[in-house]
Amino acid sequence: MSRQSDSWMRSTRPISWIKAARKEFEEFPAQAQSVCLTALTMAAEGGKADIAKPMQGLGSGVFEVALQHRGNAYRVVYAVQIGGDLWVVHAFQKKSTSGIKTAKSDIDLVRDRLRKLKEMLT
Repeated sequence: MSRQSDSWMRSTRPISWIKAARKEFEEFPAQAQSVCLTALTMAAEGGKADIAKPMQGLGSGVFEVALQHRGNAYRVVYAVQIGGDLWVVHAFQKKSTSGIKTAKSDIDLVRDRLRKLKEMLT
């Protein structure tokens, strides 16, 4: 028996987590975690889930998974252009103090974590 080429298989990037983001994510309800993990897996396989969109003002390759679940809004921010992995840098339940915009404190936190991650990996 000859072995077929594996070139048809998708190459999936590893999903890595900043420790604090993983801890934040684990506070999400199980169903919200499941939906977000599906979106992250799609991204790791080179795709983009319908609930993921580029995050403005943080450079290319930074995306936000935006999920509405039982009247709450959950967000997972990931970067695809840092090293070979997909990096989850922040996860949070959005509190609507600023309408549909993501709070400046969350944007600043993502920016800071991205900077530290780039420094650590270079």
